[in-house]
Amino acid sequence: MMMLRAPLFSAATAAVPPVAAVNRTGLGIGPVYGVSMRKERNSNGYAGGVVAAVVQEAAPMTGIVFQPFEEVKSDDFLVPISPQVSLARQKFVDECESAINEQINVEYSASYVYHSLFAYFDRDNIALKGFAKFFKESSEEEIEHAEKLMKYQNMRGGRVKLFSILMPPSEFEHAEKGDALYAMELALSLEKLVNEKLLNLHSVAEKNNDPQLQDFVEGEFLEEQVESIKKISDYVTQLRMVGKGHGVWHFDQMLLN
Repeated sequence: MMMLRAPLFSAATAAVPPVAAVNRTGLGIGPVYGVSMRKERNSNGYAGGVVAAVVQEAAPMTGIVFQPFEEVKSDDFLVPISPQVSLARQKFVDECESAINEQINVEYSASYVYHSLFAYFDRDNIALKGFAKFFKESSEEEIEHAEKLMKYQNMRGGRVKLFSILMPPSEFEHAEKGDALYAMELALSLEKLVNEKLLNLHSVAEKNNDPQLQDFVEGEFLEEQVESIKKISDYVTQLRMVGKGHGVWHFDQMLLN
């Protein structure tokens, strides 16, 4: 008569979890623990009893982690029926929408100032064509920024609102500095102000946990803005060196070419 050795389960085997149900769908593979019985031979080489051994096998397990047809039933994913409501809007709060509209106004306002500077330096009695070209390009760049923000607003399901723009000055003479240096210092201050407004927009996105808006501001604006600040800072320094005389004409030729 064959006898089982006692104890049949050691402390190690007692802690083994029960055998999991086997799933043959191939959705996942995981370890399955169980107890197997084997014969043990004694010192003479003959069968001396049966011992229990813990075995580990690789067997399929249930692995469904995504149930789309159930999860889309949540209110967060309902498709609006009203034609007045954006279909694309998701996790886009009103504060972010308003901040983007304000930044659009900032960009258009900066463009308006630059366009006024372009018109001033293009006059026949000023005739600094290089400065006119530089400020016209700067104006167009700010318009591009505004339009980029408008496209993003529409992409996120927001609504673009265009606010009033303050009329810029049309005269830029300065008795002490001269019009060229005065205009370039004004441009530098304006670029720093626009940069500050962009950082505020980024802060609004961060506060409202909107990583997509943060990424948009970082990738499309912030680096370019500090590059513009550096370039215009160099121009201001150089114009301070040349003064109000012939050096301004040579600087103008550099901008033109």
